[in-house]
Amino acid sequence: EPFVADEYIERLAWRTPGGGSRGGEAFDPKRLLEEFVNHIQELQVMDERIQRKVEKLEQQCLKEAKEFVKKVQELQKSNQVAFQHFQELDEHISYVATKVCHLGDQLEGVNTPRQRAVEAQKLMKYFNEFLDGELKSDVFTNSEKIKEAADIIQKLHLIAQELPFDSLMDFCCYPLSFPGKYHDLECQLIQEFTSAQRRGEISRMREVAAVLLHFKGYSHCVDVYIKQCQEGAFLRNDVFEDAAILCQRVNKQVGEVFSNPETVLAKLIQNIFEVKLQSYVKDQLEEHRKSDAEQYLKNLYDLYTRTTNLSSKLMEFNLGTDKQTFLSKLIKSIFISYLENYIEVEIGYLKSRSAMILQRYYDSKNHQKRSIGTGGIQDLKERIRQRTNLPLGPSIDTHGETFLSQEVVVNLLQETKQAFERCHRLSDPSDLPKNAFRIFSMLVEFLCTEHIDYALETGLAGIPSSDSKNANLYFLDVVHQANTIFHLFDKQFNDHLMPLISSSPKLSECLQKKKDIIEQMEVKLDMGIDTLNCMIGQMKHILAAEQRKTDFKPEDENNVLIQYTNACVKVCGYVRKQVEKIRNSMDGKNVDTVLMELGVRFHRLIYEHLQQYSYSCMGGMLAICDVAEYRKCAKDFKIALVLQLFDTLHALCNLLVVAPDNLKQVCSGEQLANLDKNILHSFVQLRVDYRSARLARHFS
Repeated sequence: EPFVADEYIERLAWRTPGGGSRGGEAFDPKRLLEEFVNHIQELQVMDERIQRKVEKLEQQCLKEAKEFVKKVQELQKSNQVAFQHFQELDEHISYVATKVCHLGDQLEGVNTPRQRAVEAQKLMKYFNEFLDGELKSDVFTNSEKIKEAADIIQKLHLIAQELPFDSLMDFCCYPLSFPGKYHDLECQLIQEFTSAQRRGEISRMREVAAVLLHFKGYSHCVDVYIKQCQEGAFLRNDVFEDAAILCQRVNKQVGEVFSNPETVLAKLIQNIFEVKLQSYVKDQLEEHRKSDAEQYLKNLYDLYTRTTNLSSKLMEFNLGTDKQTFLSKLIKSIFISYLENYIEVEIGYLKSRSAMILQRYYDSKNHQKRSIGTGGIQDLKERIRQRTNLPLGPSIDTHGETFLSQEVVVNLLQETKQAFERCHRLSDPSDLPKNAFRIFSMLVEFLCTEHIDYALETGLAGIPSSDSKNANLYFLDVVHQANTIFHLFDKQFNDHLMPLISSSPKLSECLQKKKDIIEQMEVKLDMGIDTLNCMIGQMKHILAAEQRKTDFKPEDENNVLIQYTNACVKVCGYVRKQVEKIRNSMDGKNVDTVLMELGVRFHRLIYEHLQQYSYSCMGGMLAICDVAEYRKCAKDFKIALVLQLFDTLHALCNLLVVAPDNLKQVCSGEQLANLDKNILHSFVQLRVDYRSARLARHFS
């Protein structure tokens, strides 16, 4: 424990009698002083003793340090001597090693010719056995030494190739000549390899394959291996999956057996493609090639896709340097005869299938399709001009049928979609844009021309004349369905055709063809403006049938109970239905364009209709209520011009009821100030009190 002087003195005083209050003893300072003096003397003696001991230990330590330094110096000298001896030994070892290498080279120079001579002697001995016609050596009679026998036969075969032809012929005449033995041994090795493969002995297979590597029959060994690998491998219906599993299994094994595994695996794959797959593809396609084009195309697409998928799986294996080209050639060798005329079969099938879909639809409607004009856009524009200048002939009653079918369209688009997919997969990259354009042309012909265009033509022919009563306006239904169908057509154009032609000159050609189709349909839709004439005609019939002269000049001015006339109610109801129908049938700017035209004609009709009657004061109020209702109806058009026209008409109707003294003030109002004075005058003349001198004077 650490030394604390205060505690030490306290303990000393506590142990000294009279040094403290212990046991009630009185404090005795003399005894305490005496004890302290004695204890100090003891401590001094102890200090001197310890000091002497320390000095002795220091001297001893110094002595041992000197001895250690001396010992270290002696060890360093010994180490230097040992290092010098080591260098001398190393030099001596190097010298001896040089001598040994030189001696080894000399021995090798002597031994190599000797070994060659011994080997040549052995070969001459075996050679003589063949010449004597009797094989006595154990290497030829012992079946377990077939490897050694193969090595000897191979060397004798190489020697025989260097013999003169005459000598070789004499030698080959002997019944036990080594050419025959060469062949027999080769057959034995192949048989041994076959047996080892059946037993699954990989090490034996590797050993025999290494021996056969220098024989001519090595390729036959590979063929036997490939043949046996395929035994029992194609038992299921899916030959492609079986082929992938087989190649996966062989890929793990072939590296353990052969020294050139990539060549063997490539030969196996080539055999599978040229034998198994080619035979399978031929059986699947030739069955339907001439009898069923649809099934033929489906099978061709499916088989080609599965073959390319198998090729992608095989790309994982080591097949040599250019495995992509190797596999592509194998696929081409199988399908080349089918891909050469693929597009002709595709177009022929698509044409017949599309025609059948359309004909089946028209037959279900008991409709005999009639011929339509195909003179192009200029011819259509001329027909518009004729329709504008000449009265319409008798219309065709379609009985409410639009002759457009979502089911037909979906079927045609589905057939074309599948054709685009097949085209993408089966066409050569250089022919892909051209083939895709031909398929697109088929879609245009049957969907746009034979179906949509025909329905528009039929719908135009079915538009009734403007003076027809209770006419059914089915053309808007045709427009609505045609618009929906064309959106589907445009979606397929963007989703399936564009990726195939986006980087080729055919892109501009397809876009132009699509533009021509749109323009041609828009021209026909413009011709459908006759539908608006029919709508106006229907409004005229309603007004003629429902509006009475007494509506605006009632016999009892004080007993008018209606807010607006019955004719106004029915016309507004009819107009609202037609506006909703137009909005549902069209989209984009076409809606605003058609509604503006209808709204202007609707305003002109009401304007001319109002000028056919005379108005009393109460009748004028009723006319204002009617026009207000017409104006509410005009708001549904959501066209600013139409609403402005009806606002102005409403302001004109105020001239029918305003007091004579206020006529000039009303005419100079904001809405009427810019109108021609004759128009204002014409409305004022409709008042029953117009001929009064007072009114005429105020208006003049």
